[in-house]
Amino acid sequence: MIDVYSWATPNGHKVHIMLEETGLEYRVHAIDIGAGDQFKAEFLAISPNNKIPAIVDADGPGGKPISLFESGAILLYLAEKTGKFLPADPVARYSTLQWLMFQMGGIGPMLGQTHHFRVYAPEKIEYAINRYTNEAKRLYGVMDTQLSKTRYLAGDDYTIADIAAFPWTRSWQNQGIELSEFPNVKRWHEAIAARPAVVRGVEVLSSARRPLMDDKAREMLFGATQYAKH
Repeated sequence: MIDVYSWATPNGHKVHIMLEETGLEYRVHAIDIGAGDQFKAEFLAISPNNKIPAIVDADGPGGKPISLFESGAILLYLAEKTGKFLPADPVARYSTLQWLMFQMGGIGPMLGQTHHFRVYAPEKIEYAINRYTNEAKRLYGVMDTQLSKTRYLAGDDYTIADIAAFPWTRSWQNQGIELSEFPNVKRWHEAIAARPAVVRGVEVLSSARRPLMDDKAREMLFGATQYAKH
């Protein structure tokens, strides 16, 4: 049994989708990041960076429990545990890993900043909005070029690179993106969204997430609490 400590965010949905795709047995523990659950001692014990998601696998390597944080590391672990969505062939494997790192180093951080300045920031800063919106368009362009050559990001097979990137593209409208301008991304996005395991994965904890951000949530996510020593 895998215990998943998560919330309905793009990074959380990566792991929810992967668990649904692999068929592993799991149970979800909601970490309400707007309420400050990520700063509780029991969560920090498995995720010292106070970010979701994190997992505890009771049946880890050698049959011993293992805890992991960072969504990319979790995807790699689950892929190796199940032998799914990470090719064994070295060339295909490294192609997958480079696109996974593209998501971890580019798609996630940059689109996260785009969301922040376009949607959540209390002050609309034109420079920041333009900076990150333009970067979002550039990243979609990189994906579109790649997807003009291959069915999926790392090649013709669906991999953890796609599982990592897809949840971030679900909010393309909030990123100032017109998906029709990136037809290959649109084709890829629609194909992944239709997968039954993906449909189930993005529903995990979705009913618990509040659509509006109150003052407490803003403080938990962006205020002094985020930078305090825990």
